[in-house]
Amino acid sequence: MGKTAAIIGAGIGGLAAALRLRTKGYQVEVYEQAAGPGGKIKEIRMNGFRFDTGPSLFTFPALVDELFSLFGENPGRFFRHQQLDSSCKYFWDDGTTINAWQNPTLFSQEIEQATGAKGDCVLTYLRESKELYDIAGDTFIFHSLHNPSNYFTPSFLKTLLNIWKLDPLRTLHDRNRACLKNPKLVQIFDRYATYNGSSPYKTPSTLRMIAHLEHNTGAHFPRKGMFDIVASLERLAVAKGVKFHYNARVETILTKNSQVQGVRVNGLDYPFNLVLSDVDVVNLYNNLLSGVPLPENQTKQQRSSSAVIFYWGINKAFPNMQLHNILFSNNYRAEFDHLFETRTMSSDPTVYVFISSKIIPEDAPEGMENWYVMVNAPEDTGLNRKILINETRSKILEKIRHTLRIDLTDHIVAEAVADPQSIESETGSYKGSLYGLSSNNIWAAFNRHPNFSSKIKGLYFVGGSVHPGGGIPLCMASAKIIDKEIPSVK
Repeated sequence: MGKTAAIIGAGIGGLAAALRLRTKGYQVEVYEQAAGPGGKIKEIRMNGFRFDTGPSLFTFPALVDELFSLFGENPGRFFRHQQLDSSCKYFWDDGTTINAWQNPTLFSQEIEQATGAKGDCVLTYLRESKELYDIAGDTFIFHSLHNPSNYFTPSFLKTLLNIWKLDPLRTLHDRNRACLKNPKLVQIFDRYATYNGSSPYKTPSTLRMIAHLEHNTGAHFPRKGMFDIVASLERLAVAKGVKFHYNARVETILTKNSQVQGVRVNGLDYPFNLVLSDVDVVNLYNNLLSGVPLPENQTKQQRSSSAVIFYWGINKAFPNMQLHNILFSNNYRAEFDHLFETRTMSSDPTVYVFISSKIIPEDAPEGMENWYVMVNAPEDTGLNRKILINETRSKILEKIRHTLRIDLTDHIVAEAVADPQSIESETGSYKGSLYGLSSNNIWAAFNRHPNFSSKIKGLYFVGGSVHPGGGIPLCMASAKIIDKEIPSVK
């Protein structure tokens, strides 16, 4: 039969890992507690509207394409995506709008026209973010930080020789304020801290390399929506011999003498040579690993933010809106103080609006739009769900009314909601934190859980709660890391 591998969870990290292990010659079986694949990347349909329910920004598409190429397949035959002209449209209460054009020259001109600031400062910032990515991106994203042998590779040595350029002792906000100066530009580039659920006032300025992935390599969108990433990879995996088991909750990871033996699913034991988890590590240790304590740094570090999300079917079209839209808070610092200090909801939250029907007309009935409306929230702190949802809904509608001069109240004809508690129950994310630990200190990258167990041989980890972090590119990168750590059986 050859060597076998069980993967717990069919999120994007688990799917990528399944495909990579298959190319290594493993017989791979995936166990997923839900009725289908995707983890946080799901879709819902109601009243003629379709919504992507999880991550909505698609960068670094080469990581998806690469999985098809590993099998000698042409990615374009199975999965198609397009580069966006603008990655986001930003709105402020004073009427200012800025389109983040993917063309750097247009972007700089837009900034000058909207704010009076010199657009050259953003061009300089993007050049520096590319330089930073070239120095540290490969090291921090595609290699394990917990394998000592990696520290002697050319990638690590290059990073160490240029460590001063990473500027890890300064926060992202302080760096942005020094470079960009204009408050609106600072706010735009501070926002990248939220891409892994962190605060720009705490996270190291090293994270400014994220701007490179969105602006220099480009923001994309799948032709059939975000869920098509998952659907396409699942089809590829099935075609290449990966077996999927849905509605199959893994109850225990079986071990003996510090060696993986297999998994117990619905009361039955199944032997495997390797077990790879795409489950939030806190819930994994608490529920699936008997007698193995959760590493202390997973409980002592600040957790990432969660979210409250409304999926609204809107019976009207709004030409002024784009695919991705941000309505900024008037007091950004106060908003993050609420998220990470008092762990409460801000009275003036930044609101993100994602409207996939701008690209895929069939995602909404003719003349209508599907609004995915999200605000950042602290992890589940035991707040009354009904109160949280109702108060957040009112704040969002008021923010839209005040910033966009739109009263949506009578235009919402379909609605679904996600909140920290439902996110945990549906995706297994501990307390609803979307990205595991936050990056709110300079050691955050090293504090993330390793991609392999030092105590149990044959146990590996991928997904948003482990190194290198959350979001589609980083979850897929975690699978690429274990690809390097696990030997081929061919």
